[in-house]
Amino acid sequence: MLTAGFTGCQKLNLNPENWLNPASLRSQSPDEDETSLTEEFETEVKVETPFIGEYTQITGKNLIALQGVGLITGLNGTGGNPPPSVHREALLREMRRRNVKNPNHILRSPSTALVIVKAYLPPLIRKGETFDVEVYLPGNSEATSLEGGWLMESYLAEQAMIQGRGLLKGHILAKAQGPILIPPMSEEDRKKGTAGILRRGRILSGGISVAEDRDLALYLRNDFKSIRNAQRIANRIGGRFHHFDKYGIEEPLAEAKTDKKVVLKLKPRYKHNDSRYLQVVRNIAFRETDVAQRVRMQKLTEEIMIPEKAERASIQLEAIGKKSIPILKAALKSPLLEVRFHAAVALAYLDDGSGLKALAEAAREEPAFRVYALAAMSAIDEPEAHMYLRDLMSMTSAETRYGAFRALWTLDKNDPFIRGEDMNGQFLLHVLETELETVVDHDPDAKEGNPKNGGPMIHITHRKHPEVVLFGSKQEFRVPIAVRAGEVLITGAPGTEEITVSKYKVGEPDQRKRVPKNIAVVIRTAVEMGASYPDIAQMILQAHQQGNVDGQVEIDALPEGGRMYYRPTEEDALMALKSGTMKSNKPKRKKGARIGNQNVVPNIFHSGGPQEKTSKKSKYDLDEDENGKASLADYRKSKSSDDDDDDKFIKQTTFQSLFRYFKK
Repeated sequence: MLTAGFTGCQKLNLNPENWLNPASLRSQSPDEDETSLTEEFETEVKVETPFIGEYTQITGKNLIALQGVGLITGLNGTGGNPPPSVHREALLREMRRRNVKNPNHILRSPSTALVIVKAYLPPLIRKGETFDVEVYLPGNSEATSLEGGWLMESYLAEQAMIQGRGLLKGHILAKAQGPILIPPMSEEDRKKGTAGILRRGRILSGGISVAEDRDLALYLRNDFKSIRNAQRIANRIGGRFHHFDKYGIEEPLAEAKTDKKVVLKLKPRYKHNDSRYLQVVRNIAFRETDVAQRVRMQKLTEEIMIPEKAERASIQLEAIGKKSIPILKAALKSPLLEVRFHAAVALAYLDDGSGLKALAEAAREEPAFRVYALAAMSAIDEPEAHMYLRDLMSMTSAETRYGAFRALWTLDKNDPFIRGEDMNGQFLLHVLETELETVVDHDPDAKEGNPKNGGPMIHITHRKHPEVVLFGSKQEFRVPIAVRAGEVLITGAPGTEEITVSKYKVGEPDQRKRVPKNIAVVIRTAVEMGASYPDIAQMILQAHQQGNVDGQVEIDALPEGGRMYYRPTEEDALMALKSGTMKSNKPKRKKGARIGNQNVVPNIFHSGGPQEKTSKKSKYDLDEDENGKASLADYRKSKSSDDDDDDKFIKQTTFQSLFRYFKK
């Protein structure tokens, strides 16, 4: 019996000598031996996590060039009969198709002109959404100016000039119409006869897409394409990003169409910053176990506190999802503005408003962070976001004020503070009572002796959104004044408290009205008499050039991407702490990084057209002897903190991280 029992124990591997052998505790599958288990464990720990961006390329971000031919009407004798050309023949065919009588007689009129219409269909545009359109006179045109003109409805399509076949058209993707906005000109330029400027113009939001919705797509590498891999990528993206249909059923935002193509839909939270969305998608792990993810998160916890690695770490944490929120919140306590900024941006797109204070600080203090901070604030629909953006509209910097306005308008168009008035369906008039706002505590762009808030300002746009924004509801015109808003005349004698707005046109009854000098009241009255947005914009610029406006006048004062941020250096901080200034005769060592890309900015601050390939130097890119106030403040905070030590970063190996995780 003893012999049989001992033999049975050996067969069942119950020998006490083998109890402490780790190999005896695992499965006896023939496909798995001790060597393979060790290799698999080491692979999960030591090899870097593969991301979706390593195996795919993104398409659908390109602009589609559109072109057409159109007819401008309403010109004040500056039109002309277009000479024979392919464009004239195309316009005549279109006019006959629409049953227009005597088309040649219309083209000969001095109040009409043939124009070439160009536009770029933006990426991710939905059917029915609008975009800007450009018009210009052909080189051999007899017309001299497009000022005051209106583009009749015209169709835009892809076109190509094929040798031997002439101009070929593709499918019609958009249509366009609206008033022509001429670039601003001074009276001196008009007297010099700058005909080139008057021969071209822009129609803000004049194009309407009639094509199908444009979506993004991921294409797998040729050496990686397969149905299985495409489905795995779609599942990984769908697990991170999804939405609910009208029946409340969860739907993933990625779908595998072929062995190479995955269609990607945009998450609504990223609608106004699709570039950030694509960055996050590319940083979703393609293959990762729960243990490996926890190890990577521990590593990212350390990396996000390092300025040079904070941006990449924040994007990867954002790609992981809600699990990363505690890590990002901890990074908000860093004494370095750069670290706080990147953590706050990631939190904003994770629908967490904990970083709003850091975003407002970044937008106010550091121009390099401004455009991305404001875009992130526009993604958080919380009362605190509204309050911070209102405060930023009282700053001195024009781009900070208008950038904050654009962010709040994107967040909530019906916010009582910025709600616009519809001006005959052509543009919006926003009158902001910034003079009633609380004076900001700190304004880095303010100068000594000037008021702490920004004061009165008028902002007009020449791209995307036709609007006039008055920062200060009590702004008035100075008298004497004599300016025009198209056919509307605005005059005021010296010492008077009222301004006369009048319009005299042949065949129409005379219009004349006396109104207060308030700029908003004058604009409303001029629009009632038929003034268009281009007329109002030209009136404001003319009044500014003549000295009839007290405040500053800005055009498209948008924050930019791709600016340099100069990190604090020890030499600068020590000198500043001793002398109170950052100026020195000795050359300083620069330690800077370019934040983002000038050609890739959030949609709410994008011009809508193709960008320059070479980035120009911004006025905020400092010289060798200037490092910026925000950097100095960061360094002072970092030296006064007892909890953080930014001069010492311990880079742990993967094994140490894993050991600490299991020990915990």
